[in-house]
Amino acid sequence: MADGRGRVVAAATDGACSGNPGPGGWGALLRFEDGSVEEFGGYAPATTNNRMELQAALNVLEQLKELPCHPDLKIRTDSKYLIDGLSKWMAGWKRKGWRTAAGKPVLNQDLWRALDRARLDDVPLAYVKGHSGDPDNERVDQIAVSFSKGGGAPALMSGRGSASIALDLVEPIKEAGNGEDYAPSHLQRLLTRLELADRLAERGYGLSLVELAQLVEQPIEQLAGKTAPWHWRDWLLEPVGENRWRLRRCAAGSDQI
Repeated sequence: MADGRGRVVAAATDGACSGNPGPGGWGALLRFEDGSVEEFGGYAPATTNNRMELQAALNVLEQLKELPCHPDLKIRTDSKYLIDGLSKWMAGWKRKGWRTAAGKPVLNQDLWRALDRARLDDVPLAYVKGHSGDPDNERVDQIAVSFSKGGGAPALMSGRGSASIALDLVEPIKEAGNGEDYAPSHLQRLLTRLELADRLAERGYGLSLVELAQLVEQPIEQLAGKTAPWHWRDWLLEPVGENRWRLRRCAAGSDQI
């Protein structure tokens, strides 16, 4: 799957369930150094949201075992259940024979056991607040929800291009003077990324090299050689510490370096 793409630089997972329990779906994506994206997901007719969160992470880990990974790679998820289970609870469950502190069998034990076998020590989980504007989290949520609603597979990205970062994450933008026509999809995707850049600049967030590559949609190896401030659209990118960058709003129309 990764021939010619380089290492995996970003990963995201999410799960969804209509009814909880009820029909469920999961979504995931991988981003590669050359800017390409691989999206995937699945459906279960009777499940829970937690099981779908675990299933999404399991599928990503199984994919990553066969792929070269960037040393800064993290799997981004909004599931504290998944994160706490792997980082806090699992060791105790295993000591107790897969039972909780109350002596009851661990729920979703089949998936937890599979995750324990598939986990990668050098690829940690990273928490991202759901529905907070994180493009990859929003996208995998969309995939999971689409699968959960009857099992219909959404259009999934596979290969080069920027389509997946913000495709369908915002309502269609109506063109001025015509209530029926919509702005082209590439403009909708661009708008979402620009809105995110504004939020990051306002909060003074320090972007890692991997996060920066996701935002500006440039190969990570192209960005790795930059050491001085540079412009991207209407923002100045300034280095702040080792391999971290901060956005600052500047005059519109600045030249991109």
